[in-house]
Amino acid sequence: MSKTIITVREDGDVAQFNGSWYRGPNTNFIPNKKRVRAENGFDKFIAKGWTPAAPFISKDHSITSFGSCFAIHITNHLAKAGYKVPIRNPTITDSYVVTFGEGLVNTFAIRQQMEWGFGEKKFDDQLWFGKNKEVVGVDENVRLATEKLFQETDVFIFTLGLSEIWYNKQNGEALWGSVPTDIYDEDIYGFRVSTVQENLENLIAIRNVIRKYRPDAKMIVTLSPVPLMATFRAVSCLTASSVSKSILRVAIDEFMRGQPEGQQDTFYYPSYEGILNCFDDPFKDDNRHPKDEHIAVMLNNFMKYYCLE
Repeated sequence: MSKTIITVREDGDVAQFNGSWYRGPNTNFIPNKKRVRAENGFDKFIAKGWTPAAPFISKDHSITSFGSCFAIHITNHLAKAGYKVPIRNPTITDSYVVTFGEGLVNTFAIRQQMEWGFGEKKFDDQLWFGKNKEVVGVDENVRLATEKLFQETDVFIFTLGLSEIWYNKQNGEALWGSVPTDIYDEDIYGFRVSTVQENLENLIAIRNVIRKYRPDAKMIVTLSPVPLMATFRAVSCLTASSVSKSILRVAIDEFMRGQPEGQQDTFYYPSYEGILNCFDDPFKDDNRHPKDEHIAVMLNNFMKYYCLE
């Protein structure tokens, strides 16, 4: 059998691939650096297959975005552009999603707030901690404020941050983040790496709660490009971070593949892949936070795909 070569020509570039193997009806070859980092590289080589059929977010829609610290960039960008982002309203302060929204860094925490907010589940104290390491109580007034916020939300945007979790050994529930040093008790708190299946189940539960109480609302999931600041495993932080992101990315992919074909109420926005692939040097000197100009590109692309104005 003679060897077959597939030649791909686009934008003045020529790439060749072995064509002797059957590759199925959908074959997308990897782009070279020049092509993926071109002005339209994100559109062609990263966003392809993930974008909605048409933008759908108007300035009349109420948007709630929370999760890891990357969520705050989306929130601020939409608010600055004149979109309705209630959690940036200074009069709304009674929901933990508002006060600690960018600190809900794992799918467990997001699921807790969704199920608790809608009254689906109750939680014990000694589980949630604020920015100043204070214990955040399970306050019914806060829950009601959260429920009101969710009931008025048309678009939920969740940015997933990490799969390493600290948890309460007595009830098995995950914490938002780690444990304050002055209250740490090894009989109460533990650390582990969550699994793909657990994170997939959390995403499914979040989607189900939204469909039950806000059936017309849309859900957009992103994966934060910000790596771990530290790992609590006995391995290097860089390798642990790779694992942490991989677990979440696989969970998201399985979640999206589980959606009915043609369904247009749940989406994945690939900001993670965009930051890592579209720029020569994506991170600041701390090797953790994406450069402001690169974040701006990802946010502007988000607006192009999802926002009507």
